[in-house]
Amino acid sequence: MNKFLLPVLSLALAAAGFCADAPKPILIGLVAKSQSNPVFQAARVGAEDAAKELSAKYNLAIKIDWRTPNEEDAQKQAEAIEQLVLTGADGIAVSCSDANKLTDAINSAVDNGVPVATFDSDAPKSKRFVTYGIDDIQCGMQVMDELAKLMGGKGTVAILAGSQNAPNLQMRVQGVRDAAAKYPDIKILDAFYHKETAQDAAAKIEQVMNAHPDINGWALIGGWPLFTDNALKWQAGTVKCVSVDALPAELAYIRNGQVPVLLAQQCYAWGHRSVELLIDKVVFKKDPPAVKEVSALIPVTAANVDDFAKNWDKWLPK
Repeated sequence: MNKFLLPVLSLALAAAGFCADAPKPILIGLVAKSQSNPVFQAARVGAEDAAKELSAKYNLAIKIDWRTPNEEDAQKQAEAIEQLVLTGADGIAVSCSDANKLTDAINSAVDNGVPVATFDSDAPKSKRFVTYGIDDIQCGMQVMDELAKLMGGKGTVAILAGSQNAPNLQMRVQGVRDAAAKYPDIKILDAFYHKETAQDAAAKIEQVMNAHPDINGWALIGGWPLFTDNALKWQAGTVKCVSVDALPAELAYIRNGQVPVLLAQQCYAWGHRSVELLIDKVVFKKDPPAVKEVSALIPVTAANVDDFAKNWDKWLPK
């Protein structure tokens, strides 16, 4: 070949993406529960940030493929996992809406050489190599302990429980019940399940309060109704309430006194840490020291609400 054509050919190959020095792209699939929930938007930002940081650190080209259904749908999550395998994903992170419906899809991905991590909500009987998130039993217990303090150790409590099929929420309900057993003057009325949207959750609270006006404590194991304004129809202090999560909309309920304590999950870290764990597994063939990696809840009260709010400037998509 004419030596004068070599530089031209090299430039053409580089422009077409065939540069020998270019790292092979690594595709990480991210399948959260729903597009509309801000905690999963924060997880997506965390994953994207981790991809950028680790790409720079290790000279990699990590890409995040966001395959989350618009609304919670375990069947669509399973289909997303199957599609990610077919499109050549190197690893997948998923928050399971229904462990029973997702276990086969996770196992199929792993059997096809694609490691799977779960975050937030696990599929414990699947072949996933790691799960990252809070200890859900301890979460429920912490909600109840905080609520019992506010209630002076007596009264009637209702549990707002989200999807009945989500294993993480089932464990939080169990944690609330376990902790309530320590308080003989507190009665758990029941756990009330609902579609995980702000509107459905707020409607469920209103329906239950109308039927049971003696309730004077709510244990919210997820912050769903607090994602919108004016969801709670009582004056501050008349009904005690503790909730999991501390999203921007929820912080208003701290400031107006209706919810004195929020227990914040580290939802940004769901995405960020999942990508770190998957890159360790995919690139460096490194397994985590334990299958369960626990992240702590962060209490948010009137004393630290303004400082905590600054996190959301980073955590939500711009």
